[in-house]
Amino acid sequence: MKATPLAIADVLLIEPRVFGDERGFFFESFNQQQFEAALGHAVHFVQDNHSKSQKGVLRGLHYQLPPKAQGKLVRVVQGEVFDVAVDIRKGSSTYGQWVAEILSAENKKQLWIPPGFAHGFLTLSETAEFLYKTTDFWSPEHERSIVWNDAVLKIKWPDLDGLKPILASKDMAADQFNDF
Repeated sequence: MKATPLAIADVLLIEPRVFGDERGFFFESFNQQQFEAALGHAVHFVQDNHSKSQKGVLRGLHYQLPPKAQGKLVRVVQGEVFDVAVDIRKGSSTYGQWVAEILSAENKKQLWIPPGFAHGFLTLSETAEFLYKTTDFWSPEHERSIVWNDAVLKIKWPDLDGLKPILASKDMAADQFNDF
């Protein structure tokens, strides 16, 4: 496993060692010991989630308030997404900054998004199946969203050839970054 800090160093791009031949491939999608060694501290995952989205679906930017803030280890098992993490840790030197990666079934990359970040993704392929492990349970009363096209954050989402992103009603009613 290779773990590379991104422009926001607490967010890690995880690239597994993939062993392939004419039969197919094998890789460890998660190894607790290697993961914690890369982070430098223990992490306890309590929930696994799986979503499927069609092209143009934009989910996020979601986060949970303390004491239920979630760290997430995310990956795509079918299709391709543009995945985004936004630092919402007040007092952080990277507060309000974002990083993004293309995650796909083909590249097998994963993203570690620690607690204190908002997270979202845009589905680029016809469909995509997205898996993520979380460090705390889903808590509706602590869940919040920041609007995907916030004028302060200025996230550079990929062009969908003129299509508008497909949003859930809660994401359409999301807060502005300065109001969260």
